[in-house]
Amino acid sequence: MTATALLITSAGCVTSSGLAPVGKLSDPSQLQASQSLAGIDANRAWPATDWWVALGNPQLTALIERALAGNPDLAIADARARDAQSQVSEAYAARFPNLTANGNFTAQRQSGTVYSEQEGGGFFYHTRGLNLGFNWDLDLWGGKRAAWEAALGEARATEVDAQAARIQLSVNVARAYTNLNYAYAQQEVAQAEAGRANEARDLTLQRVHKGIDNQAQLKQSDSEVATAVQQQAMAAQEIASARIALAILLGQGPDAGLSIQQPAALPVPALAVPGDLPANLLGRRADLVAARWRVEAASRNIASAKTEFLPNISLSAMAGLATRGGASLFQAASRTYSVTPAISLPIFDGGALRGNLQHRDAQYDVAVAQYNKTLIGALNQVADNLHSLQSMQLQIDAQQHAFDAAHDAWALADQRYRAGVGSYLEALVVRQQLLVASKRMAQLRAQHVDLSLQLVEALGGGFMPQRPDAAFAAVSPSLDIQATP
Repeated sequence: MTATALLITSAGCVTSSGLAPVGKLSDPSQLQASQSLAGIDANRAWPATDWWVALGNPQLTALIERALAGNPDLAIADARARDAQSQVSEAYAARFPNLTANGNFTAQRQSGTVYSEQEGGGFFYHTRGLNLGFNWDLDLWGGKRAAWEAALGEARATEVDAQAARIQLSVNVARAYTNLNYAYAQQEVAQAEAGRANEARDLTLQRVHKGIDNQAQLKQSDSEVATAVQQQAMAAQEIASARIALAILLGQGPDAGLSIQQPAALPVPALAVPGDLPANLLGRRADLVAARWRVEAASRNIASAKTEFLPNISLSAMAGLATRGGASLFQAASRTYSVTPAISLPIFDGGALRGNLQHRDAQYDVAVAQYNKTLIGALNQVADNLHSLQSMQLQIDAQQHAFDAAHDAWALADQRYRAGVGSYLEALVVRQQLLVASKRMAQLRAQHVDLSLQLVEALGGGFMPQRPDAAFAAVSPSLDIQATP
């Protein structure tokens, strides 16, 4: 027997030896960005929580406030946060003893043919009982506490996700608003082209009557007028689609978009970044804070899984009253109680505990990799937006020169054609150049505003942790989860 016990103890106990996660959190200071951000002013404040107010557009402010109050995506994010919080409550409750009250009544008649009279056969009897049951897992190694902390970390992450959803929604409303402004700009370009096409058609008809031009040129001018009408219809359809896109973001029906007035172009702030970028980007980006909380949650799940390899003590107790037949339940003789302490130690489980720990290690590695990916993406997103804004300003300046030249060329070509000096083909080519320049100018201006809104989102969109420890969790690993012997 002694040899058998020693064999079981030395060779059969389950161990977590050799298991550990491999993921390592990236150090933000090691992500070089100084050259990419060189030459950009570093005097910009971080976006405010209500950053859109500074744009000075009351209609946009009202739209964002309506969206924040009625968008279904926010309701989904809030419900997920509540669900995660309920799991925190459940994990917290598991750390404490359970006390239950029970009552029972049993009426029974024993068969007279199966049991003898001495065994109670042929007699009717009943039992009654009242008792309190007590159960407590002592959690000697803190496994249940670690599980609670893991649930808490995940709940904090979902809270931050809900904030991130609001930030993304506010930016998306502003971008959709800018797209509506661009649709109106396209309509203005189409209307201007339609006016030029109709004037050219009228002039060509006069020239045909005078024998200067022929029917082929008149038919060409008719085609240009039809094309201009088509472009106006396309612009109107783009306006309708942009209104519906805003109505969706508002969480309302398509009629909600009909009341939106033609938007004014949003201003683009001077190109600048906060002076403490990239160091403080971690606490300003909701996705980074949420990812960091999930790393913390995964590490606490590892700690909880490791305690399952260790011996544990539980305590069960029962105290109450029980009686049989007509005897009084409430008397000293009816007392009953029991106390059952127990100790458990996993000896052999076919690898289930090690498999569970490997699963938790892998989850931690996934969380770390996701955090690293988010961190790298966040910093590069800022740099990319800044470079795009720099390039966009240069493109707008160049396009403005191209537009002015095309406008002047059209004025000269129109004068020549009216005077009978220039040809229809010459005027048509110049007019097409003006049309292209006008469309490109409207597109670049809309893209410029859109990029500035994307930069607001890249800089956190005004995110401020609702809990002081949320920002701390974004930058400070708190646990040592290396393998234990």
